[in-house]
Amino acid sequence: MDFALSQDHNVLRDTVRDFVQKEVKPLAISIDQEHKIPDELIAKMSEMGLLGCFLPEEYGGAGLDILSYVLVVEEVSKACASSGVLISAHSSLGCAPIYQFGTEEQKKKYLPDMATGRKIGCILLTEPDVGSDVAGMTTMYRREGDEFVITGGKTFITNGACLGTGVVFATHDKSLKHKGISVFIIDLESPGVTVLKNEDKLGIRGSYTTAFALDDVRVPVANRVGEEGKGWTYGKYLLEFERGSGIASAKLREALKTVSDLAESEATGRAIDDPDVTLRMSEIEVDIDTLEMTELRVLSALQTGQNPGAVSSLLKLRVSEIRQAVTRLGVEVIGNDGLYVEPMRPFYRLNEAPGIPEAMLPVVPEYLNGRAYTIFGGSSEIQRDIVAKMVLGL
Repeated sequence: MDFALSQDHNVLRDTVRDFVQKEVKPLAISIDQEHKIPDELIAKMSEMGLLGCFLPEEYGGAGLDILSYVLVVEEVSKACASSGVLISAHSSLGCAPIYQFGTEEQKKKYLPDMATGRKIGCILLTEPDVGSDVAGMTTMYRREGDEFVITGGKTFITNGACLGTGVVFATHDKSLKHKGISVFIIDLESPGVTVLKNEDKLGIRGSYTTAFALDDVRVPVANRVGEEGKGWTYGKYLLEFERGSGIASAKLREALKTVSDLAESEATGRAIDDPDVTLRMSEIEVDIDTLEMTELRVLSALQTGQNPGAVSSLLKLRVSEIRQAVTRLGVEVIGNDGLYVEPMRPFYRLNEAPGIPEAMLPVVPEYLNGRAYTIFGGSSEIQRDIVAKMVLGL
């Protein structure tokens, strides 16, 4: 598998990287502190085509391939995890179900506004009492004439407070479990849709995570996506696509380099002289190197239009655990300053020390982001369970 970047991919990466350095990175700390991505930044990302990367031009997208989309998410996420999550959830979970499983009429009606950022997409899957056990879904739908009526509650909805286009999962018969679930497109400003709260999260704090009440929300019959009762089949594909697009080895290697710079500084008491620190850094490097092979397997599947399947869980698990390991080591290396939540406080002193680059990652918020990655989008425990069942056959 050869994924050496083509000239076009290199140009795209460099263009996005320049944009991120100028427009995204300077706002990363304030986004984390204010729990909000500015509308102006979302508009600029839209103008760059970052919100409709893989959608065809006929639907308002950039018409790029999946590798291009992965590069976009990776470059944005390096500078601001929250902004990367906005793009990923919007594209992989909001746009993708309509593009992959929707009718031509649905694509023409909804995708142009989503591709250009006029509407931010999200998936309404998780419920207050139903997380990974989707078969226990309690949000119900019924048909009344030419409409479906949806009632229930959804929580932990990424991009929810943008109040754009939602892809909601609901069942018409709880006893059917997975086989009773269908998918619908809803406008999140529709009557009956109520925002209950926006969560104050541990990490990725600039990304909206919203709880909704759905009280007899009426949607046209034409808004059902795909076949009735096939919702979980579509949902599995979307989750695997979203997890599979989380390529992060370059970001993790940069983070490890930052930890190395910190450890070599006199300001941290030259933690690099501690054999335990160097051993842990070596182990993380080995893990990142192995991760790159898993990334190649996932990219190979995505580029050829295949579903990455359980390999996406392998990827999600390894990225989450390595991210947690390297950021935890960074916090421990900076010592007492690692206790402070204020994102840049540890660096006001360290950046004055010789050899410490000004552009280093904020260790504390990255540590919190790293912990969040092990939970959202399917926890590490769930990924292990998927690997056990689908890879090992246990």
